[in-house]
Amino acid sequence: MKIGLLGAGRIGRIHGLNVAARGDAELVAVTDAMPEAAASLAAATGARAASAEAILADAAIDAVLICTPTDTHAELIEQAVRAGKAVFCEKPVDLDAARIRRCLATVETSGKPLMIGFNRRFDPNFAALEKRLRAGEAGEIEIVTVISRDPAPPPVDYVRRSGGLFRDMMIHDFDMARFLLAEEPVEVFALGSALVDKAIGEAGDVDTAAVVMKTASGRIAQISNSRRATYGYDQRIEVHGAKGMLRAGNIHETTVESATALGFRADPVQNFFLERYAAAYRAELDAFIAACTGKAAASPTGRDGLKAQLLADAATESARTGQPVRVDLETL
Repeated sequence: MKIGLLGAGRIGRIHGLNVAARGDAELVAVTDAMPEAAASLAAATGARAASAEAILADAAIDAVLICTPTDTHAELIEQAVRAGKAVFCEKPVDLDAARIRRCLATVETSGKPLMIGFNRRFDPNFAALEKRLRAGEAGEIEIVTVISRDPAPPPVDYVRRSGGLFRDMMIHDFDMARFLLAEEPVEVFALGSALVDKAIGEAGDVDTAAVVMKTASGRIAQISNSRRATYGYDQRIEVHGAKGMLRAGNIHETTVESATALGFRADPVQNFFLERYAAAYRAELDAFIAACTGKAAASPTGRDGLKAQLLADAATESARTGQPVRVDLETL
């Protein structure tokens, strides 16, 4: 399978190197707005540096990975599927739900696979928890808890163009909550504050937030986000049910523990998403190639991307108004 990569930044480089390490796929072309980034990754993988137009026009390329800035995603998805290529796209498809709907209509007309990069579904620990949850180990689900805290806030310039914490950071957690709940939320209530960096608040965003969602049957999901965690990249999930509880915790830099008269001490948790989700990115690529070769359906889908975006929009509105917001995802 021949793959083209659009975007050779941090996440694009991870995907490009993962493709190059496989025996069943070949990274043949790379593009980036910064030519030196494309050239560097091309040299590291044996691919060629090319323009986006050349990659999309190349009939020998079966699929593309879109890792470019958010405001280019929808247009590139449409161009790629019209060119007959399968598409993997990092989240989100767009910051505007109406634009996402138009893009998905084009994808559906093309019949080509589209997979959205909600990589946390593929984390080995989270995936194992979901499998055991579906098997009934915790019984009927009552409360899902998702905790996500970054080690440090991003630059304010990034915050200004990110769409806000709910659309940029928490969107992963909205997808994870849906993945675990197995029912669609119908109500969203959000609170947010700027407690970490006053400049983030001055830019119109929050850096500390909590969301509570409820499904039609009464199941509850609670999400906690912060742009600061002094102890590393905090990524935890817990599902409480009628029979008990399933929990997946953080991964530490090493498994070494020190025990003294003062007690037990462990190493910090892994520093950020590049390390924490390295295995998830590889498994995610497995799933995309399986979808491209007809061995499985593409998942998460464009519809999953749209639903997470609508939840992020609802949370943004709720935080602004101080009122819960109703959502209807079942009809999508």
